[in-house]
Amino acid sequence: MVDTYLLKQINILVKTNMNKLATILLTAVLLAFGANTLSAQTPTAPKTVIHVVTVKWKADATPKQIQAALDGVKALPAAYSGITRVWIKSIKVQGDKANAFVMEFVDEAALKAYADSTAQKEWYKVYMPIREESTTFDITN
Repeated sequence: MVDTYLLKQINILVKTNMNKLATILLTAVLLAFGANTLSAQTPTAPKTVIHVVTVKWKADATPKQIQAALDGVKALPAAYSGITRVWIKSIKVQGDKANAFVMEFVDEAALKAYADSTAQKEWYKVYMPIREESTTFDITN
């Protein structure tokens, strides 16, 4: 009789511990999956804002002036801390535009603060006199 009672108690103890272990393992797997999913989404869906501009230059704009304007874009991250990266080399441009460039801003607030900033005003001194028209897209996630 004692042996049967002892075996039942051991069986209950083993089942209880196995259930706890299974719960702990399932929780660990779900947490690992969730963390992996979150970390996988971050690089592909950043919260920064990209400012994409396509430009048509004035007919009398010289290659030297155009290059100076594009070099000005390249210098903007040093002049304005809200800009993290820029792209200035147009590989393919459609329509009547001649170039495109991109500025990456830390966030939407940095983009808004850039308008009329000293950095923008200085760059505009080179850019605006030779720009005939431009189209702008501001994009984020």
